[in-house]
Amino acid sequence: MRRRLAGGRCAVRAPNVSDGVFGVVGARAPLAFFSRLERIGHAYLFSGPAGVGKKTFARRLAQSLLCEAPKTALLGYCERCPSCRLFAARTHPDFVESEATIKIGKEGGSAQHDAEFSARDLVRELSLHGYRSRYRIVLLGDVAFATHEAANALLKFFEEPPGGVVVFLTSDAPGSLLPTIRSRLVEVAFSPLSAADVASVLVADGIAGDKARLAAEVALGSITRARSILDDDASGFREAAFAWFAHAASGERPDGGFLRLDDRSLNGAQKRAVVLDLIEIVRTAARDWAALTLGGERTTLLAADQRERFARLPARNPSALVALLAGAAESERLARTNVSAGLVVDHLRMQLAPR
Repeated sequence: MRRRLAGGRCAVRAPNVSDGVFGVVGARAPLAFFSRLERIGHAYLFSGPAGVGKKTFARRLAQSLLCEAPKTALLGYCERCPSCRLFAARTHPDFVESEATIKIGKEGGSAQHDAEFSARDLVRELSLHGYRSRYRIVLLGDVAFATHEAANALLKFFEEPPGGVVVFLTSDAPGSLLPTIRSRLVEVAFSPLSAADVASVLVADGIAGDKARLAAEVALGSITRARSILDDDASGFREAAFAWFAHAASGERPDGGFLRLDDRSLNGAQKRAVVLDLIEIVRTAARDWAALTLGGERTTLLAADQRERFARLPARNPSALVALLAGAAESERLARTNVSAGLVVDHLRMQLAPR
């Protein structure tokens, strides 16, 4: 049975890591969960929106497990031992990471940090034992499987998991995973970060404080989105998404060209990610429109720069606004499954249209 840990952003305080460092921002519930474990399981799914630190957490947890310094808990690494130095150099023999769609593949290759990862690579890596550590850790970031056969390669691991092998999967669309795989994972949910957490990461990246705070305030808890907002192209996407919302909410048929759903250079996972970005912006817009309608002009908005656009929208009664918010949530649920990106956008547009 799948076990899912709720990732409430403020539900618990992040525990102190006494055995070295553990460089993550936010992730308070996952930190509390793993800090209480005495031993690690063989497979975990880190689920949650893009840009909230799922892969970063998995890497820090992997480094903690591989660290050779004496520790009293799972979390924490010393940054000084040979294992930590190998990990920092991305050459640790017992850590393998892939962020690509897993394909069938005919030939094996080096899997460590590879962009291409075949089912044969996966079977081989999951059958090996640690070279210098008691653990061998495989991180499948933003995991997607090209075929059921590729997914079955992972199922073979679950049938008889070898001792010491640990698998971390991350996904912002866990509903797209085969139920037979998802049911065998301990699912740990990651929530959006606070604006202060996002800003702190941007400042550490060298972004000026004021600019970092502005980007963080409109990033909806995602470091990835905050970094994109600092890019002119992404700012254009955000503006186009708000315009798309306004046209749809006014009963017009909005131009979705900016979503690039007809671009054959984008795969299904990339198109789904674009649509999820659109939905998050639409949900923010819908919430602000409802707040402005019900609370008046002085209401604080999440997207304060869009106040005039929301004020120009035709009025709707409270029940219609509630239905709109529910419809946007349903569109997000569909986007996290195998429903095509185009159908999800059509569904979202119909939820916004006046009735």
